[in-house]
Amino acid sequence: MTATNPRLNASWNNSIDLLSPASDRATGDASSTGSKPEKPLVAVPIRSLGPRHRERIASHLLALDANDRYLRFGYAASDGQIALYADSLDFERDEIFGIFNRRLELIALAHLAPSVHPDYPHCAEFGVSVLHHARGRGFGARLFDRAIVNARNDGVNMVFIHALSTNTAMLKIARNAGALVHREGPESEAFLELPPANMDTHMVQLLGQQFAEADYCLKKIAQQL
Repeated sequence: MTATNPRLNASWNNSIDLLSPASDRATGDASSTGSKPEKPLVAVPIRSLGPRHRERIASHLLALDANDRYLRFGYAASDGQIALYADSLDFERDEIFGIFNRRLELIALAHLAPSVHPDYPHCAEFGVSVLHHARGRGFGARLFDRAIVNARNDGVNMVFIHALSTNTAMLKIARNAGALVHREGPESEAFLELPPANMDTHMVQLLGQQFAEADYCLKKIAQQL
């Protein structure tokens, strides 16, 4: 047992670090050099979504303005097209995550869809959207981190992102994660190879889901009160 405890402690610490916002972790690195005082880590509750959240997902996407819809879908998605997209989500096949605010508004949404191409059976595509008033808090990066963890645990060895070249926020997230970005005119593709799952990734997924469920329940109680 004494040989296992340090591994478990390290895994726990890594899990807590991965649950914290990317901006907080970056600030912590800077503070170690004396450039800035360290900020306390604040975990971001990222909740897995299911069929009963379909209406909330549609409402989130419908709240995006024309430019954000264009960046998210690669075309000027109409209300009808967004409704069809929400209705077509396969929660058994895909991984869909969300971040809720205190009013239980879905302010950030991520979609990790396995590839259907026979030549790429262990790949998945990532997409994300964050409402305008919730930006600048690292939510997109945190959703990407969470998607990577779940993808590794599901045996995915590569995540790719197809985005417009003008979607600098999404491409920055990919580059910061170490993805290879290939630009071809108005469109770009990013590819990130993933290592196999380990104890850390399984613990992060377990802790993250439990934390998000507890956070959601508390917010729901507070809203009812």
